[in-house]
Amino acid sequence: MKITINNNKDIKKMKFICKKASETLEMISLYIKPGITTEKIDTLCHDFIINYQDSSSACLGYQSFPKSICTSINDVVCHGIPNNKTLKEGDIINIDVTLHKDGFYGDTSKMFLVGNKHNNKIKILCKETLRSLYIAIKLVKPGIRLGILGKNIQKHAEKKGLSIVRNYCGHGIGKNFHEDPMVLHYDYYDNGIILKKGMIFTIEPMLNIGKFDTYLDHDGWTVRTMDKKLSAQYEHTILVTESGYEILTLRNNENINYVKI
Repeated sequence: MKITINNNKDIKKMKFICKKASETLEMISLYIKPGITTEKIDTLCHDFIINYQDSSSACLGYQSFPKSICTSINDVVCHGIPNNKTLKEGDIINIDVTLHKDGFYGDTSKMFLVGNKHNNKIKILCKETLRSLYIAIKLVKPGIRLGILGKNIQKHAEKKGLSIVRNYCGHGIGKNFHEDPMVLHYDYYDNGIILKKGMIFTIEPMLNIGKFDTYLDHDGWTVRTMDKKLSAQYEHTILVTESGYEILTLRNNENINYVKI
């Protein structure tokens, strides 16, 4: 296992591309309404990334992935492929964007509630998934064990009656889309990995209303809950600083000291 410790020059480039990734999510939030297709969402994001962010999509063509973003609706856990499916009142959707520029990658995602008619169970799922991410982020600092993050995500999720997806995880990121270490979102043996200043990785918990079991759809990408119940995910790219953390993909008006959907 080789974990990258980024120097100041590389960190500066990571901050730049991660900011562009967060701006892409801010832009597309204006369009998430009943009636829009995920294909249109993908087109809007692609054009914004190319023409306004002067960057490229890391997803497009990655291991033959056919689109520029991932759009995961309702029981889709992650890696949903944009298509002609129309968003409906009451849907929930995760939009996951990864941008690439000057040899570096920035990765982030968030949930959107489509329309205004969502029951409390759906609101709790999204709120507590975001809260579990924030709980983990606040723990990040040099000297702690990596596994503490997943342990506390699982503790919070299960306290709220939600389950943690086991098959997919966060990851190191920088000059590569995916690097060591893997960042699991549940209690596990972390091989003794200690966080150090200069490490950069994603934390991206996936929580389900039902059981944590998933399956891969016939398209080879789309991951769904086995019991067809709803799933939610939020993701940020995190830098370990000298005394704590910096959220490189923090969106405008986002404050991790409270949870606002």
